[in-house]
Amino acid sequence: MPSTPRPSPCGRSGPELAGLSAAPVQPGPEARAVSARLLAQLRARIAQAGGFIPFDQFMDAALYTPGLGYYANGITPFGEQGDFITAPESGGLFGRCLARCFAPLLQSLDMPVVLELGAGSGVLARDLLMALAAHDALPSRYAILERSPAMRALQERQIATLPPPLRECLVWLDALPEAFEGVVFGNEVADALPVKRFHWTGPETREIGVGVDGEGLCWRERAASATDAQRMASLAAEHAWPDEPEGYVTETCPALGPWLQDLAGVLERGLLLLIDYGYGEAEYYHPQRTRGTLLCHYRHQAHDNALWYPGLQDITAFVDFTALATAGTEAGLELAAYTSQARFLLDAGIDAELAAADPDDPRRFLALSSEAKRLLFPGEMGERFKCMAFVRGIDADLPGLRGGDLRGRL
Repeated sequence: MPSTPRPSPCGRSGPELAGLSAAPVQPGPEARAVSARLLAQLRARIAQAGGFIPFDQFMDAALYTPGLGYYANGITPFGEQGDFITAPESGGLFGRCLARCFAPLLQSLDMPVVLELGAGSGVLARDLLMALAAHDALPSRYAILERSPAMRALQERQIATLPPPLRECLVWLDALPEAFEGVVFGNEVADALPVKRFHWTGPETREIGVGVDGEGLCWRERAASATDAQRMASLAAEHAWPDEPEGYVTETCPALGPWLQDLAGVLERGLLLLIDYGYGEAEYYHPQRTRGTLLCHYRHQAHDNALWYPGLQDITAFVDFTALATAGTEAGLELAAYTSQARFLLDAGIDAELAAADPDDPRRFLALSSEAKRLLFPGEMGERFKCMAFVRGIDADLPGLRGGDLRGRL
């Protein structure tokens, strides 16, 4: 049985910004009102649960509560005016390179479908449809799986700019479709799956969760389940976690396995491509990574206080690509590629996209060069982001999947 929750050495976290690595700018009154409504719901839920909810439940509520969560409240998180910039927001190169990867497969199938998981602002769907049309590789249907009405409205505004033939093949889904042949892909989706947090000290493992303190929220701990404690002890032994008074804080993602099972269940034949930031297990649970990988974003500032104004900031954890690979293969898929985003884009033909730029338009070429730098350079997205591809019933010799094989690091 879990023990009585107790304060966590993660420290108290609330609107007063205690312990932030960098204090974000303060939100405006309307945004604070949205957060206050979500905070009231969370406090009631925690009280009903006896003073403690696991962190994955808090993270799910903070991101996805209808009308109030970060991805559901209608406050745009993307772009220069938002909280972060994804690869598609940098410009059209990313989408055109994905089209180069997908086009040969889509052209080889009779009625191919493309399923995008969590389409963000809709920019990538727009760019990808235009690029696939240019390759004469439009799918019979381009489906977006989107759980947030607010995000769907944002995507619809982007799609409305497309010509009618491209708009007509696009549909939104609330749930996974029947099995199909084609492509399933997600860009920065796995990092938003809720994670559990643990505090390992050697003698014991505590599960980190969220409690109520005064008018705000605070970190709490309770004894981890026997299964989780055994898992942490195994990781500690394998990766030589330091025996220090503060212990070792880390995350696991229990949703990863069921998620991959569901995705594999709809891919009758084709490609599953996931692009995200993360590490293989050895790097993820490195002995020096003693505070885990949890990260929050607000107005382009990164910090580690996940309890700050719930609903107004992105909460994310890096992806354990070893766990992702295991989940995919256990779901019956073949692991076809694991590489850096830079190597994926180079193999997919980003150099050809740059070469096709109009030499008489220096401003446009400068913009493309800046975009390519952000996508490719190690200090930007090039090495921090990884691409993992699974296939079923097809040849994996596709543009993007043939360069820089990192599967040996898993």
